[in-house]
Amino acid sequence: MKPAAVMIFAAGLGTRMGALTRDRPKPLIEVAGRPLIDHALALVRDAGIPRIVVNTHAHAESLRAHLARVAPHALVSHEPERLETGGGLKAALSLLGEGPVFTLNADVVWRGPNALRLLAAAWTPDIGALVALVPRGAAIGHAGPGDFFRAADGSLTRRDGLPSADYVYAGAQIIDPDPVAAFPERVFSLNAIWDGLIPAGRLRGAVYPGGWVDVGCPEGIALAEAGLA
Repeated sequence: MKPAAVMIFAAGLGTRMGALTRDRPKPLIEVAGRPLIDHALALVRDAGIPRIVVNTHAHAESLRAHLARVAPHALVSHEPERLETGGGLKAALSLLGEGPVFTLNADVVWRGPNALRLLAAAWTPDIGALVALVPRGAAIGHAGPGDFFRAADGSLTRRDGLPSADYVYAGAQIIDPDPVAAFPERVFSLNAIWDGLIPAGRLRGAVYPGGWVDVGCPEGIALAEAGLA
């Protein structure tokens, strides 16, 4: 069963953006003349995903008003308190419908093939979560040590105390919602779900072959615009 719904994560505080998020949510920060959320929506539309859910928190009314103009059929899952990625997805499951779903971070910019299409082509029902990856050296705007190692069959492991890992999570995935729905906590990260899938080899990774920029801080805006030029 191929996913028919996407959750766009747009409820972060955007604190690393400093003054830019004082009066607006991070997804409304512009890159190359378009808000970040519009870049995400373009990716979703190109992939032909019919159901869109966007979560909100800080400056929620501004984002809701923007969505009413540019994506009037999108559903909004508002979080009065931050639930993190896992809790946010769990709270929105009733809006997303049954079966596997895409999730997409609103603060990354892609150049190249549609990452959501690539994930859909690689998805099989035995997978618990299939995450998009970029090689750590190609993760523009991202200074972390990496998230995963990837085996030949696509299964992933953590770096487990090693100083670095080969791949960075790129902010897009397909995930089976059942472990999310069954997770006992209300506020939690999707990392907890991924860690539960790793021992059975059900966390898999697909390497994105194009350009990718993390727009998590002001410097990322210029990097993203250069990458899109």
